[in-house]
Amino acid sequence: MPAPTAAPLPLAAKLLAGAFVTSGVVHLVRPQTFEPLMPAWVPAHREVIRGSGVAELACAAGMAVPSTRRAAGWASAALLVGVFPGNVKMAADARRSRSAVLRAGTLARLPLQAELVRVALKVARGA
Repeated sequence: MPAPTAAPLPLAAKLLAGAFVTSGVVHLVRPQTFEPLMPAWVPAHREVIRGSGVAELACAAGMAVPSTRRAAGWASAALLVGVFPGNVKMAADARRSRSAVLRAGTLARLPLQAELVRVALKVARGA
Protein backbone atom coordinates (compact mmCIF):
# COMPACT_ATOMS: atom_id res chain seq x y z
CA MET A 1 0.00 0.00 0.00
CA PRO A 2 1.51 3.40 -0.94
CA ALA A 3 2.40 5.84 1.81
CA PRO A 4 -0.09 8.65 2.33
CA THR A 5 0.92 11.90 0.73
CA ALA A 6 1.24 15.06 2.74
CA ALA A 7 -1.19 17.86 2.16
CA PRO A 8 0.15 20.45 -0.26
CA LEU A 9 1.55 23.61 1.25
CA PRO A 10 -1.21 26.25 1.33
CA LEU A 11 -0.67 29.39 -0.74
CA ALA A 12 -0.18 31.59 2.31
CA ALA A 13 2.54 29.26 3.59
CA LYS A 14 4.18 29.27 0.13
CA LEU A 15 4.20 33.06 0.23
CA LEU A 16 5.70 33.02 3.73
CA ALA A 17 8.38 30.57 2.62
CA GLY A 18 9.10 32.71 -0.43
CA ALA A 19 9.42 35.81 1.73
CA PHE A 20 11.81 33.93 4.03
CA VAL A 21 13.95 32.82 1.07
CA THR A 22 14.13 36.36 -0.30
CA SER A 23 14.81 37.96 3.06
CA GLY A 24 17.24 35.21 4.10
CA VAL A 25 19.34 35.71 0.98
CA VAL A 26 19.42 39.49 1.50
CA HIS A 27 20.44 38.96 5.15
CA LEU A 28 23.41 36.90 3.98
CA VAL A 29 24.43 38.89 0.89
CA ARG A 30 23.78 42.43 2.15
CA PRO A 31 23.68 42.30 5.95
CA GLN A 32 24.43 46.03 6.13
CA THR A 33 20.87 46.62 4.88
CA PHE A 34 19.55 45.42 8.23
CA GLU A 35 22.08 47.02 10.59
CA PRO A 36 20.05 50.23 11.06
CA LEU A 37 17.10 48.09 12.21
CA MET A 38 19.01 46.47 15.04
CA PRO A 39 18.07 47.65 18.52
CA ALA A 40 21.13 48.84 20.46
CA TRP A 41 20.63 46.18 23.13
CA VAL A 42 21.19 43.35 20.62
CA PRO A 43 24.86 42.28 20.65
CA ALA A 44 26.95 41.30 17.61
CA HIS A 45 24.67 42.90 15.02
CA ARG A 46 26.29 41.45 11.90
CA GLU A 47 26.35 37.92 13.35
CA VAL A 48 22.73 38.14 14.48
CA ILE A 49 21.69 39.40 11.05
CA ARG A 50 23.47 36.55 9.30
CA GLY A 51 22.09 34.05 11.80
CA SER A 52 18.55 35.26 11.23
CA GLY A 53 19.11 34.91 7.48
CA VAL A 54 20.19 31.30 7.94
CA ALA A 55 17.17 30.75 10.20
CA GLU A 56 14.83 32.19 7.56
CA LEU A 57 16.27 29.90 4.89
CA ALA A 58 16.00 26.89 7.22
CA CYS A 59 12.37 27.72 8.03
CA ALA A 60 11.53 28.06 4.33
CA ALA A 61 13.20 24.75 3.53
CA GLY A 62 11.49 23.09 6.48
CA MET A 63 8.06 24.23 5.33
CA ALA A 64 8.72 22.71 1.90
CA VAL A 65 9.37 19.25 3.35
CA PRO A 66 6.24 17.53 4.67
CA SER A 67 8.04 15.68 7.48
CA THR A 68 9.49 18.93 8.90
CA ARG A 69 6.65 21.28 8.03
CA ARG A 70 5.09 21.48 11.49
CA ALA A 71 8.41 22.09 13.25
CA ALA A 72 9.26 24.71 10.63
CA GLY A 73 5.92 26.39 11.27
CA TRP A 74 6.68 26.69 14.99
CA ALA A 75 10.22 27.88 14.25
CA SER A 76 8.89 30.42 11.75
CA ALA A 77 6.45 31.84 14.29
CA ALA A 78 9.22 32.11 16.88
CA LEU A 79 11.55 33.79 14.39
CA LEU A 80 8.91 36.31 13.38
CA VAL A 81 8.26 37.18 17.03
CA GLY A 82 12.01 37.42 17.63
CA VAL A 83 12.63 39.93 14.84
CA PHE A 84 9.60 42.07 15.73
CA PRO A 85 11.65 44.53 17.86
CA GLY A 86 13.62 45.37 14.72
CA ASN A 87 10.38 46.13 12.89
CA VAL A 88 9.25 48.37 15.75
CA LYS A 89 12.58 50.20 15.69
CA MET A 90 12.34 50.63 11.93
CA ALA A 91 8.84 52.15 12.27
CA ALA A 92 9.98 54.43 15.10
CA ASP A 93 13.03 55.59 13.12
CA ALA A 94 10.92 56.16 10.00
CA ARG A 95 8.75 58.67 11.86
CA ARG A 96 11.61 61.14 11.34
CA SER A 97 11.72 60.48 7.58
CA ARG A 98 10.40 62.96 5.05
CA SER A 99 9.14 60.03 2.98
CA ALA A 100 5.46 59.38 3.61
CA VAL A 101 5.82 56.08 1.72
CA LEU A 102 8.58 54.90 4.07
CA ARG A 103 6.60 55.95 7.16
CA ALA A 104 3.45 54.21 5.89
CA GLY A 105 5.33 51.08 4.82
CA THR A 106 7.10 50.63 8.13
CA LEU A 107 3.87 51.12 10.06
CA ALA A 108 1.99 48.72 7.77
CA ARG A 109 4.65 46.10 8.39
CA LEU A 110 3.78 45.87 12.09
CA PRO A 111 0.28 44.34 11.67
CA LEU A 112 1.57 42.35 8.68
CA GLN A 113 3.98 40.66 11.08
CA ALA A 114 1.03 39.44 13.14
CA GLU A 115 -0.53 37.96 9.99
CA LEU A 116 2.74 36.21 9.14
CA VAL A 117 2.84 34.72 12.64
CA ARG A 118 -0.75 33.54 12.15
CA VAL A 119 0.23 31.81 8.90
CA ALA A 120 3.26 30.20 10.54
CA LEU A 121 1.10 28.90 13.40
CA LYS A 122 -1.38 27.51 10.89
CA VAL A 123 1.49 25.60 9.24
CA ALA A 124 2.63 24.40 12.67
CA ARG A 125 -0.85 23.05 13.41
CA GLY A 126 -0.95 21.22 10.10
CA ALA A 127 -3.84 23.28 8.75
